Amino acid sequence: MAPLALARAVPFALLALVVLRASTWACLICFTTYTERLRICKMFAGMNSPELKRCEEVFTDAFQGLEDIEINYNERNHLHDAFTQMIHSLQELATAQGSFEVAFSDAAEKMKEVIVQLTEAQDCIPPCGLQEASRRFRCSGCYPKICNFPVDCPVRDVTVTRGNQAMFSCVVNFQLPEKELTYSWKFAEGLRTQDLSYFRDMPRAHGYVARIRPAQPKHRGTFSCLITHDQSLLARLYFFLNVTGPPPRGETELQRTFKEVLRWAPQDAEMIEPWRPSLGELLTRPEALTPINLLLLAAVAALASASATLLIR
Repeated sequence: MAPLALARAVPFALLALVVLRASTWACLICFTTYTERLRICKMFAGMNSPELKRCEEVFTDAFQGLEDIEINYNERNHLHDAFTQMIHSLQELATAQGSFEVAFSDAAEKMKEVIVQLTEAQDCIPPCGLQEASRRFRCSGCYPKICNFPVDCPVRDVTVTRGNQAMFSCVVNFQLPEKELTYSWKFAEGLRTQDLSYFRDMPRAHGYVARIRPAQPKHRGTFSCLITHDQSLLARLYFFLNVTGPPPRGETELQRTFKEVLRWAPQDAEMIEPWRPSLGELLTRPEALTPINLLLLAAVAALASASATLLIR
C-alpha cells in the first residue's frame, strides 16, 4: 500500500513543482518562447554542452523577481517589445562569448526597470461597471484580469414635487473611453425594478442627461440609462422617480374648468344671423349710417319720389 500511495503522490508533487516553477518566471514565459530561450542558451553554452541545462536554469532563476507581476493591460504590447529587444541583446552577448550568468542577471534588472516605468492600471472602483481602464495583465498565468463587478448599478431614488423638473445624470465614477460612447434610455412605468422585461425604449432620449418637466404622476417609475462603447455594454444605471404632492392650485382650477367645458353640451343653440336694421334704426343710430346704407336711403327716397309723381298724375 505504501509504494502505491507513494506512486500516486509523485505525479502530484511533480505537478506542484511545475506550477511553482512556472510562477517564478511567468513574465518570461508570457513574452518569450521556449525556442528563443533554448537558442540563447545554445549560443552561450554550446549545442551539446553539459552547461546547457544549467544555462536554462540560470535563465529562469534570474527572472524570479517577476513572478507575480500585474501590468496595465494596454501596456502588454510595450512589455512584449521590451522582451523582444532583450532577446536580441542576449544574442549579441552570446555571440561575443559573454557570461550567461551576468547577462541574464542584467537583463532581468533592466526588465524590472521597464515594468516600473509602465503606466499603471487604475484601481477598481465599486460598485458596478465594466471598467476597461482597470483591466490588468497577470504574468502568473498570462491572462487578463478585470474588476469583478456587475454591469447593473444599484437603483438611485429621486423624489420631486409634482410640477417641478426631474433630472437624471448618467454618470459613473470610473473612467470611460473617450470615443464611441453611446447613451440610451428605457422606462418601466410605475415600478421600482431592475427587471429588463418591464422596460420600454425611449427613442427620443439621447445623451447622458435626461430631463422631465414638469414631472407628473404618470412619470413615476424606473428610468434606466445604458452606456455602451463600440456595442459593448459598460454600465446600466437605474433611477426610480417618485412624484409627490398635490397639483398646484392654478392647475386644479384649470383642470376643473376644462372638464366643465367638456361636459357642457347646449340643447338649443342660437342661430347667429346678420343684422338688418330698419329705417327707423338707421335714422336713430348714426353708427349705422354706413356709405352702403346711405346709398340705399338715397335709392329709397328717389323711388318714393317717383312713385308719388306717378300717383299725382
